[in-house]
Amino acid sequence: MRAARHSTLLIVTAVVFAIMALMLLIGGVWLIALGGSWFYLIAGLAMGATAILLSRGDARALWVHAGLTVCTLVWSLWEAGLDWWPLAARGDVVFLLGLFLLTPWVRRRLNMPRTDLVPVSQPVQHSVPTPSARVPAEPTDEIAPRVADGTAIDPAAAPAETVEPARRPWQTGAPHYAACVALGSTLVLFAAVAIASWFVDPHDIDGRLPPQRAASSDQDPAAPAVPPGEWHAYGRTGYGQRYSPLTQITPQNVSDLREAWRYRTGDVRGRPGDPEETTFEVTPLKIGNRLIFCTPHQSVIALDATSGDELWRYDPLIQGELALQHLTCRGLSYHDGRGSPIDRSPAATPLLVPAAAGSPADAQGDAAERSTGVAGGPNVDGSQAGDDPQDAAPTNAPPGTGAYAQGQSTPYTRPGQPVAAADAQSTRNDCGAKLFMPTADGRIIALSPEDGAVCADFGSGTGQINLWDRMPNVNPGSYYSTSPVVVSRNVLVVAGTVLDNVSTSEASGVVRGYDVHTGALLWNWDSANPEATEPLAPGQTYTPNSPNSWAPLSVDESLGLVYVPMGNQPPDQWGGNRSAEAGRYSSSVVALELASGRVRWHFQTVRHDLWDYDVPAQPSLVDLVVDGQNVPALVQPTKQGDIYVLDRRSGEPILPVADVAAPQGAVEGDTTAPTQPASALSFAAPPLTGRDMWGATMFDQLACRIQLARLRYEGRYTPPSLEGTLVYPGNFGTFNWGGVAIDPQRQIVFATPTHLAFVSQLVPREDDTTLYVQGQDTAQGSLPSLNENFGAPYAVRLQPFLSPLSLPCQAPPWGYVAGADLTSGEIAWKHRNGTVRDRSPIPLPFRMGVPSLGGPMITAAGVGFLSGTIDYYVRAYDVDTGERLWQSRLPAGAQATPMTYVGEDGRQYLLVVAGGHGSLETKPGDYVIAYALPR
Repeated sequence: MRAARHSTLLIVTAVVFAIMALMLLIGGVWLIALGGSWFYLIAGLAMGATAILLSRGDARALWVHAGLTVCTLVWSLWEAGLDWWPLAARGDVVFLLGLFLLTPWVRRRLNMPRTDLVPVSQPVQHSVPTPSARVPAEPTDEIAPRVADGTAIDPAAAPAETVEPARRPWQTGAPHYAACVALGSTLVLFAAVAIASWFVDPHDIDGRLPPQRAASSDQDPAAPAVPPGEWHAYGRTGYGQRYSPLTQITPQNVSDLREAWRYRTGDVRGRPGDPEETTFEVTPLKIGNRLIFCTPHQSVIALDATSGDELWRYDPLIQGELALQHLTCRGLSYHDGRGSPIDRSPAATPLLVPAAAGSPADAQGDAAERSTGVAGGPNVDGSQAGDDPQDAAPTNAPPGTGAYAQGQSTPYTRPGQPVAAADAQSTRNDCGAKLFMPTADGRIIALSPEDGAVCADFGSGTGQINLWDRMPNVNPGSYYSTSPVVVSRNVLVVAGTVLDNVSTSEASGVVRGYDVHTGALLWNWDSANPEATEPLAPGQTYTPNSPNSWAPLSVDESLGLVYVPMGNQPPDQWGGNRSAEAGRYSSSVVALELASGRVRWHFQTVRHDLWDYDVPAQPSLVDLVVDGQNVPALVQPTKQGDIYVLDRRSGEPILPVADVAAPQGAVEGDTTAPTQPASALSFAAPPLTGRDMWGATMFDQLACRIQLARLRYEGRYTPPSLEGTLVYPGNFGTFNWGGVAIDPQRQIVFATPTHLAFVSQLVPREDDTTLYVQGQDTAQGSLPSLNENFGAPYAVRLQPFLSPLSLPCQAPPWGYVAGADLTSGEIAWKHRNGTVRDRSPIPLPFRMGVPSLGGPMITAAGVGFLSGTIDYYVRAYDVDTGERLWQSRLPAGAQATPMTYVGEDGRQYLLVVAGGHGSLETKPGDYVIAYALPR
């Protein structure tokens, strides 16, 4: 009975080893055939040998496993060094199996082979115990000589064949002592190396950023001043620095921050018609003692900045059945009301903004010839505003009950579109200061910051602009401004997102300038028709499917320029049908003249973009001291990891930009650029290799290595392919819409780079109606069918590069905080950031370094803040070194950019929005939380 129990356990253990061996052998041979590592085949052979020995009860299985453990340790150190997570993935299974083999339940069931039996003719010496030893005279089972079958015998009566000499306790019925020592020693060595790796982080860069070096302003001297305790634009000012001059919260006292108040909006994703990408990404404005922000479903809310009490709320009527890829509102824009409507009559001398030194003499002169729909001035068709009955915006409902426009489309309304002034509970005809709210149905609504009333003195009495005016391929929801519009003293600049990878018949990516006081169109810049910036004549439309700009813009009113980060022409992964004009401006940062919309300069960050490497973030403007000279600079983060530092007057690089050779070989009908620009300041990760593959175990790591070897991958900018291409970094981006934070005094950048790989596979299309890649995720209702690329020769399959266990195939860290010197391009420090607490089945706070989405914020006191990691924390950092100083648990994901301000009580507040993110699958919420130091 006892022998049966022994045999069952060993057989089960042997079967487990055999299954693992088979997996490693099959996968190892496959990987070798693909040109990969031999280790897995060797490990499979070793596990197979161990399985055979275990099935026989042979203790030499321990020797074999000890050898495998040593081999695994040496191989792991050679591939990964003292890097804990790659070491763990390579050795965890081997180590745990070794511990199991050393348990009493296994080792006591193993025996060494009977090679030490001796013939009876050979004298066998036995010790005879003396009486003083006080032991039984008869030998015990443990020391009595035995015959080969294990039966105890009387030595004197032993048969004439063979006998076995007496054995020590560890030599009888148990594995050989030396085998146990060997395996145990290798496991101790492995554990010692693993523990040593806890104190080493080969990915970290330790250093210190320089102190204050210049008295550089964080504001545009030509723009209205923003008080130190306020936040008037998405990036606080039109410069987009995400920098506050406040100094009350310091590295020394930030750990004392406590929650001051909490507000809940009641707006949570999950309503009918919501796309997956329904997100609360807003950065609130702080004007006076009001905090003003928008929610995903387009409500606008004002709170008392000191107490968190709601002051007013505006809930616009939004057109239903929208073709939404995203549903978000990153913020509103604010104009202080100064100035007056621009006189567009032919006799007027246009002077919208100060002209920059060296600008073309006619940069603004032609602007006087334009006709726009300014109240009291000419419309686009030459008639006077107010003459056309459509300017009155007829509706089919009384105010406050759901008012929709009827009749023909106008610059302010279109049939079936709600009319803000007609539907609002309250309106004002003398707003003065205005808020501008972009809506998902394609409007810009003007509101009073005092009470949320619709400004009826805007948009020819409608209180809004109709962004579908002169737009091709009208499909409500497929085009709107997800980011705040840019406000200058006289001009409102509006861009917008278009559907990605749905079809080749989308709306235009046109960028438009409007009179900030009246909403009249001043100019339009269509990247596919870049020279024609005069407002289009009635009946004409902008270029369909032209490159768009969906990220926040920035503005320098002193230079008279607005800076536009551009995307590319859909579809993202195939560019065979792109025009020369569209190709010139795609994935570029473009400087447009505020007065005319004409291009002053552009800098292309990716040539012939086939990877969805839109310029995703707001350009940050800062004045740098370069070679003793003050240079107006633009800092542009990109998805591919480069940060370009350019002279914002001309677009010329301040930090060097080199042309590097790029992989070639696009699919039939497409091309690739031979070179791509690379900045001296870059957070791009090194190319992935087999040794960078990861997983929870050696088995899914092996699967990831096989995937990598099967994909096309020759480094960054490997073209999309039919077999599948690894895109690294993926279109999630090293940087995304959150951008970076700039300290203008120290001339440094506080950044949050992310490294995640994606897989892109082109799927040939045979017609323009069949769904090729949707699978079970077919869009419902009016939502678009993403990645089908109707009208193009290929659909595209896009997914993260994951293991069979749905873990990233690349080893961590995946996310960092980092600081760099903008004048030298030197990265001073970089540290992994964030835990997997909220993404693992067991909430363990392993600091692996996780992705973040949502920007950082920095203060003059040297404290940086970030809330966008996929674990639910807001954190504070010492900007000098990157050391984490404080963190606070959040009730939901906070994929938004924090901001800071001063309340009426004189305290500095930190404000965090926690609403979750759909595609990141962070916990949804509706929280606005303020922190402050104790009174």
